[in-house]
Amino acid sequence: MPRFLSRISLPFILKRLLIAIPTLFVVITVAFFMMRAAPGSPFSNDRRLEPAVEAQILAVYGHDRPLHEQYLTYLGDVVQGDFGPSLRNKDKTVSELIGEGFPVSATIGGLAMFFAFVVGGGLGIISGLKQNSAVDYGLMGVATLGISIPSYVVGPVAALVFGVWIPIFAPGGLDLGRMTPYTITLPVITLSLYYIAGISRIMRGSMIEAMRSNHIRTARSKGVPEREIILKHALPIAVLPLVSYIGPASVGVVTGSLVIERVFSLPGIGSFFIDGALNRDYTLVMGVVILFATLILLMNLVADVLYAILDPRVKY
Repeated sequence: MPRFLSRISLPFILKRLLIAIPTLFVVITVAFFMMRAAPGSPFSNDRRLEPAVEAQILAVYGHDRPLHEQYLTYLGDVVQGDFGPSLRNKDKTVSELIGEGFPVSATIGGLAMFFAFVVGGGLGIISGLKQNSAVDYGLMGVATLGISIPSYVVGPVAALVFGVWIPIFAPGGLDLGRMTPYTITLPVITLSLYYIAGISRIMRGSMIEAMRSNHIRTARSKGVPEREIILKHALPIAVLPLVSYIGPASVGVVTGSLVIERVFSLPGIGSFFIDGALNRDYTLVMGVVILFATLILLMNLVADVLYAILDPRVKY
């Protein structure tokens, strides 16, 4: 059995999963009543319905019952894995819409996170090893700029420059419904810029601290080559703060694609979420919120497990 498995106990994982249940319950409750408190109705449009017709529609979806009864019914359906029908997309359930949009969002988010960790981690290592040099100041200046400019500004500019003026990539949409490098490169890069900047700054500080630690000085006194010191001794320690960043960052990339998908006209879950919020599609918004909350809880658990794998001092 791998040594790191002895540092991770099954009761710890089960305990974390059990704690997630009341957390999800709070998320569902708050989101449900906030959605119902918003003005408007999923059945209201420019043309006002006849009172009898509107009453009949409300009865079909159970919206004519008291709010607490609607809440308990919805909670029971969610426990069974049923998010209900979409109130604005005819003949489709919320699960079907999530199934259609989530692969697009997950692909873009996963590639953006991988790109951010590779590029941001590399820049942070270089900057940390070249502390207070021109290279360090230049890279951190670019990182600060990347954090300061929001993706909803970078996205349209990138689409205009590299999709219209210099047509290297697609300015928006998919290629006949398929995700290809031509269609998803700009969304992936745009989404990853913010995280590249954040990861590079975290990695820089962690690398500087690791290179100043006692065991690094001991390795140097023994004549260990600098390359081996960096790769085998400093890097495993320096990467630990990024593990804590994995959970919220990974889900943040998926949720951050809400704006990116809208900018680049991609049929992801973010586009469905925005349309659902604008159209008061209660069940669709609730389904996406529950999905995101579940992802956050799971990714934080994954981050804790990775900590135990990478750091022998951590034991659960």
